Amino acid sequence: MFKWLLRIFIAGAVAALLFVLVIAGIIFYYQRGLPGTETLSNYQPQVMTRIHAGDGRLLAEFAAERRVFVPINAIPKRVAWAFIATEDKDFFTHHGVDPRGMMRAALTNLMNFGSNRRPEGGSTITQQVAKNFLLGNEISFTRKFKELILAVRIDRTMTKEHILELYLNEIYLGGGSYGIAAAATNYFDKSLDQLTVAETAFLAALPKAPNNYNPLLYPDRALERRNWVISRMRQQNIISDEEAEQALASPLTLHSKPTTEVITADYFAEAVRRELASRYGENALYKGGLAVRTSLDPRLQRIAERSFRNGLLAYDMRHGYRGPISRGSIASLVKRLAETTPLPMPSSWSLAGVTRITSDTVEIALRVPGRPNQTTPAKIAWNDMLWVQSGEEEQLDTKGKVIKIQKPGDVLQVGDVILVEPMGGKTTPADAYQLRQIPTISGGFVALDPHTGRVLAMVGGWDYNQSQFNRATQAIRQPGSAFKPFVYMAALDSGMTPSTIVLDTPFVVEQEDGTKWNPANFGEKFLGPMPLRMGIEESRNLMTVRIAQSIGMDKVGDYAEKFGVVDRLPHYLASSIGAVDTNLMRMTTAFAMIVNGGKKIRPSLIDRVQDHDGRTIFKHDNRPCPGCSELSSSGQPPQIPDPRVQVVSPATAFQMVSLLESVVTRGTGAVIGGLRRPLAGKTGTTNDNTDAWFVGFSPDLAVGVYLGFDKPESLGEKETGSRNGAIVFRDFMAEALAGTPPIPFRTPPGIKMVKINPNTGKASNAAGSIWEAYKTGTTPGSGGEGSDTGGGGGGGGENDNDSSSVDGQY
Repeated sequence: MFKWLLRIFIAGAVAALLFVLVIAGIIFYYQRGLPGTETLSNYQPQVMTRIHAGDGRLLAEFAAERRVFVPINAIPKRVAWAFIATEDKDFFTHHGVDPRGMMRAALTNLMNFGSNRRPEGGSTITQQVAKNFLLGNEISFTRKFKELILAVRIDRTMTKEHILELYLNEIYLGGGSYGIAAAATNYFDKSLDQLTVAETAFLAALPKAPNNYNPLLYPDRALERRNWVISRMRQQNIISDEEAEQALASPLTLHSKPTTEVITADYFAEAVRRELASRYGENALYKGGLAVRTSLDPRLQRIAERSFRNGLLAYDMRHGYRGPISRGSIASLVKRLAETTPLPMPSSWSLAGVTRITSDTVEIALRVPGRPNQTTPAKIAWNDMLWVQSGEEEQLDTKGKVIKIQKPGDVLQVGDVILVEPMGGKTTPADAYQLRQIPTISGGFVALDPHTGRVLAMVGGWDYNQSQFNRATQAIRQPGSAFKPFVYMAALDSGMTPSTIVLDTPFVVEQEDGTKWNPANFGEKFLGPMPLRMGIEESRNLMTVRIAQSIGMDKVGDYAEKFGVVDRLPHYLASSIGAVDTNLMRMTTAFAMIVNGGKKIRPSLIDRVQDHDGRTIFKHDNRPCPGCSELSSSGQPPQIPDPRVQVVSPATAFQMVSLLESVVTRGTGAVIGGLRRPLAGKTGTTNDNTDAWFVGFSPDLAVGVYLGFDKPESLGEKETGSRNGAIVFRDFMAEALAGTPPIPFRTPPGIKMVKINPNTGKASNAAGSIWEAYKTGTTPGSGGEGSDTGGGGGGGGENDNDSSSVDGQY
């Protein structure tokens, strides 16, 4: 009997030894290729980059994984314990692996064998860390065995708190949220310490299968899972009975971030994204957790978008209605409304179907947002859609016959799918709508601070969802007459004055290649000898070309290049009237350098960049200020040096400002003059009216706008910068500067103001005379040929040499 017992003992011992050896061999085999846990010790989470507007509101987020890293000591204990109670209640007592949990999972998998259910793993939090960080999501026994080995290693080398920190920041919780902080913001717009018990329980319910518990898709399932977690939290004494009852009774309600806290400026945000990727690389942009403060002014951005869109709509409406989105029977109308692809349109617009047409009304059915198969009735009055008959070009039917539009039925049919917008207004009925269509014209808009170059607003087209091409920075166009100020500044620095007489008469230029070019004025009219001011005020091509020919295109090119309009100007006379390629951002920045007194600036979208540790790695304002940390002994603030390079003298810049101001008060931009505040700028219209520009400024705000088709074609015979770009500029400035006192343009030293006759350039106090800006030593004489005594004598002149007499014609 003893021998048998001995044999059984020896056999058991051998078997146990063999089992241990086999297990050891398996462990040895699998652990050879396992990654080390050093990766976890040096873990740098993939954190999203957040872009903020100038006032701190969120503008955009860029991330490979939407995550906000929170250290374990900043995570509320109730939140951490909710996940422990749900995922691994013995987390603080086991050694990385929970044998009882593994047995429970094995029995469950055995019962589910042959079904299509995903196998359960019985994984601890430590095992999930090993899988998420080191192994991946492969479903196999090999991966599971490696996971067990790594979990034990991790538990030996790291504290429980560190493991939990990794888990809570890495785990995916649905809705594009990685980590509990991002999920709290995404689902409830709260920080972790603001979460209620019910909200905490919902987040803790998600790790097992976040998509299966999506409350928008499966509300009942999500509520049941949340309540189960609440019960677990009560069982583990994480919450009291009263807290549990209150949480179970609360509805599962999601809260998105209020629109007042989020700014939408897609073209601006994409331009920032491009700059960050170029400066720091894609990895830092999408995984580095940068905090970026931009120069965007949300108020000006909203005004810019509204003014620019209204300008595009006004142009589009002048050229008639192009027809409905689709046509069909009334029976299929609701179905076609539901199936119509979302269109790039303002949020105030709606899709509608025409249900009935009378002689003076179109009855429509509006698609209800979020409920595509439901509609609500409304109407369009004929008087509110008269623009459909005011197209400047004749509209033809399919047979080439002119369409005469006299009533709604000449434009629309029952069953048409159209775009509409509420009429608005306190006295307008709520069901009154107006007909709309998406413009085919586009363009760009830029507003920036002329003293710093900070871009305050930018619009790159009608709608970012329609086209991501940013016409403010990427569209290469010709500015037309908006280029002329750089010719005139070169002339002012070449001995001319604003009253120098220049001939506005036809002439032919023989170019370097032997061809002849005969420039012409808009409208083919000629004014004869006129002061230089008139050339810019009325945008006279012939005067500008004569000036450029006189001073030389080398000098014109020098000014265009140092103002940043182009890198290199072709030395052809045609370049002097804007036959040169540039973009809107360059032009607006160049005009900003005129009004800031001739100081060099560079446009900037980003004020500051901080890395994920909060260190500032970029600042737009790099001016040294050794005394900024404390006031001087006199109590006066320190003097900060101005590092900006002087591009032209302040006197020349001011003379150009004065000339451009007369464009607004009396010239091609006179439509802006009604605002009755100091504004200046220049219209621009390219050959065949292909593009319509206006670039200008107030003393502290520079603005540029152009309108044109992406595939260049004529805008129409009367569609000039005066009619398009200037209107957008006017509407923007009217709202942007509303409520602020008019600030005059700042006059620098070295300027003398003299009253002259604007038509002759001679000193005059007669009715209709204007104040002219002269550099010291260039003012006209007070008598003789240099003065005009008609009506009031020449008492306004200065006793300096007259460089503007007819004898000095150009």
